[in-house]
Amino acid sequence: MEIYFVPDPASLFLAPFDLDVTLRDAALDGRNAPTRRMIANAAIGMHVEDAYHCVLELREAVSCVHEGERGGKRKLASILSNPAGDDFQRCIYFCLAGRGIVNMLDDLMWLEIILEARGRVAGEMHRRKVHTQPLPSPYIADEPDGPIVSESEDFEQGRSWWGDPAL
Repeated sequence: MEIYFVPDPASLFLAPFDLDVTLRDAALDGRNAPTRRMIANAAIGMHVEDAYHCVLELREAVSCVHEGERGGKRKLASILSNPAGDDFQRCIYFCLAGRGIVNMLDDLMWLEIILEARGRVAGEMHRRKVHTQPLPSPYIADEPDGPIVSESEDFEQGRSWWGDPAL
């Protein structure tokens, strides 16, 4: 006679849930473009709401510049030059810079969707009182490290903004 161990379904949620599991999977998935793997890695460990709102704000600014909206360049320049901000948005931007505006926007929207879902899962876990693994900050300091981008909105847009083969 064989005895099988059948775990209590409730006990499966005793271990802290990893909110970064989707980001880790995306970062390791060879079917994802290298830029998507880079930005997924960059988002691992970031605070749930901060990561989502930073990527949303960055995507909106890049979209405004791409669409030629008034103040779009100022908005993007202020994000990239914010001395009080952290390096996360700059990290995401420079992982994608020069790869073509269409690809940049696609990758930002892709990450935004993942981070929004991550936030919804975090909210549900909190409501159900399910423990989650702590998210240790991937950054050593809260302030930017090194030089930052100029705040001038008169920056020149290179070929990747206009010579993108996907346009």
